[in-house]
Amino acid sequence: MSAVLPALESVSWLCVRDGRLLAVRTHGREVFYLPGGKLEPGESGPQALSRELSEELGVEVAPAALTEAFVVEDVAHGQDGRRLHMTCYTGEAAGEPAPGREIAELDWFGVADAHRGAPAMGQVIERLAAEGLLG
Repeated sequence: MSAVLPALESVSWLCVRDGRLLAVRTHGREVFYLPGGKLEPGESGPQALSRELSEELGVEVAPAALTEAFVVEDVAHGQDGRRLHMTCYTGEAAGEPAPGREIAELDWFGVADAHRGAPAMGQVIERLAAEGLLG
């Protein structure tokens, strides 16, 4: 019997403009994810997200400027059934997002694009659409 791995802990940024949600695709992947990533030891969620956004998208968001929006629990895409615990944040960024490091592509998703994203992203799109934030 194999041991059950703990859920992956991640943070993500909800950047909505004109009824569209910012999505990113990493090199070697076909599906899109929310911008963000995993926490390093000793980091808070806002600290990790601030670091990830700077490294991957070249935008600056102070940890204090990030506000927790909600948490999504789902299957982690590409992780053999491992669960995902993703804390989603909002906050204004300085700079325009651009692909960097492992990010191959950016896109802006509406409700009709949910099938192009990881399972957790689908939950986020449904929730934002229900709140009238996505078209």
